[in-house]
Amino acid sequence: MENFDNFVIARALHVIGVVLWIGGVAFVTTVLIPAVRRIDKLNERQAMFEWLEGRFGWQAKFTTLLTGITGFYMMAFLDAWDRYLQLEFWWIHLMTLVWLIFTLVLFVLEPLFLHQWFREQAQTKSHRTFVRLQQMHILLLTLSLIAVFGAVAGSHGYSFS
Repeated sequence: MENFDNFVIARALHVIGVVLWIGGVAFVTTVLIPAVRRIDKLNERQAMFEWLEGRFGWQAKFTTLLTGITGFYMMAFLDAWDRYLQLEFWWIHLMTLVWLIFTLVLFVLEPLFLHQWFREQAQTKSHRTFVRLQQMHILLLTLSLIAVFGAVAGSHGYSFS
């Protein structure tokens, strides 16, 4: 019974992580970027975005780690690795893909070059850079919400086939 209690705690932490992580992505996508795009002065636009997103960065990193660790634990606990071979569990594939993309961006690409590249692009092509940034966030948010929908329905027994 103790192991099942650990599973329940892992699932609860996983859901909290997803809520904070994807909720933050939704805020950045639907509120922060559109508001920042309306700032006329280019240097203020970039500075405001970097300051606000920087404050969210720690939360995004923590929650993606929490979500990854708890997701891995649940897959191991259930010995559910074979679900990656079954199309009916497409939402697990999508959840994993979304997690991998965010993890790669937050922990590898951003520190290596993405942060500097964005800064340079925002100084030379500010409007276009923020439009692309919002488009990327819309795509990632859409994939994330589809994964959340599929995970909730699928984990409660709904079959999409």
